Parts: sequence; C-alpha cells; structure tokens
Amino acid sequence: MPKGERFGLGQKIDSLFITLLETLHRAAYSPASSKAAFLTEALLTIDSLRFFLQLAWELKLIPSKQFTLIGQEIESIGKMTGGWRKGFLPKTPAEAGEKG
Repeated sequence: MPKGERFGLGQKIDSLFITLLETLHRAAYSPASSKAAFLTEALLTIDSLRFFLQLAWELKLIPSKQFTLIGQEIESIGKMTGGWRKGFLPKTPAEAGEKG
C-alpha cells in the first residue's frame, strides 16, 4: 500500500483486523451465554473488513493477487465464525423438530 494511504485506509484495515482478533478472543473465553453476542460482533467486523479491503482494491492500493488471497482467508474466517455462532443460537421449534 502506498505510504500516504497507510495512515488512512491502511490504518483502518489494520484496526479492524486487531478488533476482530480481540473480539474472537473474547468470544473464546466468555461464558456460553454471551458467546453469540461476541460472535455477531465479530461477523459485523468481518463485513466491515471486507468492505474496506474491497475499497482499497478498487482504488488500486493493493494488487489483485493480494486482494484475492486476503479475501479467501477472510471468507474462511467468516464461515468458521458463522458456524461457531450458529451453535450458540437458540433453536426454534421448527429446527428442533427437523432433527428429532
């Protein structure tokens, strides 16, 4: 990323990555009753991260190859976080009946 952008958009992306790590850490060590809230927060951070990375790519601040590699990793993190969150959400009566 060009030096001038590192302190604007680059710093925002770095901040989101750190926030995501912190939120996932808090989710890992929180009681089961509050995990879903932390995981929802992490998913919102992932969405923001996707947005700002796409913006950086569209402004040609990061090369396509790097954008693709980072995007694949973020997609994987999002799927894992979503699956983790799904395990802590209360089951609706319809879902409970399908499995039983």
